[in-house]
Amino acid sequence: MNCYQPDIERAAENRLRDLQSERLVRTVKHAYDNVAFYRKKMDEKRVKPADIKSVDDLPKLPFLCKDDLRDAYPYGFLAVPRSEVVRIQSTSGTTGKRVVAFYTQKDIDLWDECCARAIAAAGGGRDDVVHVCYGYGLFTGGPGLNGGSHKIGSMTLPMSSGNTERQIQFMCDLGSTILCCTPSYAAFLAEAIIEQGVSDRIALKAGIFGAEAWSEEMRRDIESKLRIKAYDIYGLTEISGPGVSFECSEQTGMHVNEDHFAVEIIDPDTGEALPLGSKGELVFSCISKTAFPLLRYRTRDICVLSRGKCSCGRTLVKMSRLMGRSDDMLIIRGVNVFPSQIEAVLLQGGFPANYQIVVDRVKHTDTFDVQVEMTPEMFSDTVKRVAVRESELVSAMRAMLGISPKVTLVTPRSITRSEGKAVRVIDKRKI
Repeated sequence: MNCYQPDIERAAENRLRDLQSERLVRTVKHAYDNVAFYRKKMDEKRVKPADIKSVDDLPKLPFLCKDDLRDAYPYGFLAVPRSEVVRIQSTSGTTGKRVVAFYTQKDIDLWDECCARAIAAAGGGRDDVVHVCYGYGLFTGGPGLNGGSHKIGSMTLPMSSGNTERQIQFMCDLGSTILCCTPSYAAFLAEAIIEQGVSDRIALKAGIFGAEAWSEEMRRDIESKLRIKAYDIYGLTEISGPGVSFECSEQTGMHVNEDHFAVEIIDPDTGEALPLGSKGELVFSCISKTAFPLLRYRTRDICVLSRGKCSCGRTLVKMSRLMGRSDDMLIIRGVNVFPSQIEAVLLQGGFPANYQIVVDRVKHTDTFDVQVEMTPEMFSDTVKRVAVRESELVSAMRAMLGISPKVTLVTPRSITRSEGKAVRVIDKRKI
């Protein structure tokens, strides 16, 4: 039978491509008819809905970026009557005007299905207790995993973020088996569980962590401390929320839910499409949403797409762990720096994942400071030993980045812990 497997896989890929094309054609017409932005941009490019016949025609469509959504706030991209909208979600607005995303009941059902797939890929089912401590409310993390847990039939603990004492109490008393939160909060919970001496009362088997970049070293650290398998999940408020892609047990990338999202990889500078295996910027098109059907949305997230046989049996394309963002990337003294690179150095050196990068400009020269929190054991070292450790970190970061930061080891727990997205960078050059 194995000799026929490539033909079976190709047939599956062709069926998926046909489904994507059918949904894309329908969505393009829906967006053109109901969203002025698309009608104007497509007319400027002299592209009509009838010109889009398959996913091969995606490059004919205009790009969409977050500034377009901000400029159209609040209802400019709504593609259905308001009477059909059952929910909104929203970005934080920390980098500018908020983006509001709209959902029909069909869109919510689609989102629940995508998040249920992520939970299933992490080994979840009806017998599990899914502990959701992503934030609820306008943030998509809590509602997304909450809906996915309901869809798959698990008992759901809608904890939201914060109140770590209560989080741990419920984990112990209710037997939570799957933890859903940001990786930085998972690391914080792991610390607190170990400090309270209740590790043996924790029944967790898996964690689904997203909403911020994290390194492979941080994954292994969390897995070791919580005695779990840690799975990555990806999504954006603008596209739907978590569940756009998810990791399987192979842990070699996140499968994109291609029946709902067509994905491209482009050169972030030129906008040109890149082949699979190339490092570039992710671009997503929603091909089954109705209220907020974004087409060719530039995420600014940098990664690699690949398609190959996966041990889990899924044939969906994979996106690698995020390698940074084209707009969040720090350029320091002409060198591209991503916080994840610094995190990798720290965890490889046995330091906790609690750090802060401070960038400033003094007399036309960038300053680059990294504050790193010590463990209690490191804090008890001699002043001389602390200085040696700082020097070692400077050398390791120079080898990784090509430039040398100033490294300062600070006392345990002196860097504010995060119950949501960690604040890793303070760039005073923008203030």
